[in-house]
Amino acid sequence: MVRRPLGNHHDGPDTLLVTPETTHTEPVTAETTRLASLVSSARYVLWDMDGPICRLFAGYPAHEIAGELVHKIDQLGMGGLLTEQERSSDDPHGPLGAVHERRRGSDLVLELEEWLTRRELQAVPKARPTPYADPLIRTWSSLGVRFAITTNNAAVAAAAYVESRGLADCFPHVYGRTPNLDLMKPNPYCLEEAIKAMGAVPSATLMIGDTATDLEAARQAGVSFLGYARNTRKERILREAGAEVVVGSMEQVLDVVRTLP
Repeated sequence: MVRRPLGNHHDGPDTLLVTPETTHTEPVTAETTRLASLVSSARYVLWDMDGPICRLFAGYPAHEIAGELVHKIDQLGMGGLLTEQERSSDDPHGPLGAVHERRRGSDLVLELEEWLTRRELQAVPKARPTPYADPLIRTWSSLGVRFAITTNNAAVAAAAYVESRGLADCFPHVYGRTPNLDLMKPNPYCLEEAIKAMGAVPSATLMIGDTATDLEAARQAGVSFLGYARNTRKERILREAGAEVVVGSMEQVLDVVRTLP
């Protein structure tokens, strides 16, 4: 894969994506230094799965699953619960969350959440590893840094994915979506549960995520945040949400990890 700078969308020292090919201007140097500081100070790392670790829906696109979910809601006679915008969502969490808001705690929400979990498990065999994520995980873990997955996908799907990649030993703690959808990120619940399970100190904990909800959950949990953006749109969203360090490739993180004592 050819990596290239994602471009500069704003002015100021916090607006450049860290990429090896970027001209070494002062802002890039400053952000590169912050990246090294984040990585070197992390003793515990909380990973979002879909994005930083893999593209879960690479072979079973999320927009297809979202469409199937809307169809299922229609079949159950509950299509009137959704707005037109929610019906056209590319993310199945959109219509699922909408039904949750309007039928909170109902058997319908439970049925739909279980349906989505099954679809996520079906997506696992065709999921695509994020470039450099596997060697980064193995190398960093070998240094004694402890990992957990904190995802809005189902924990069973996340666990199945890392098992399929031979990475299960690196992730003894996996926390994902529960039937109580109020606990999904940006709620910090899954981060806080992972922190407790690992006996982690928030000040020594880093969250790696690719969405503004990941960043907000990290803030509420009191942990540092490293953004991952595979395209300019995702970078812009993270920057606008306040992410100070964003990488366009996990190779940059791996390069830093390889310099650690």
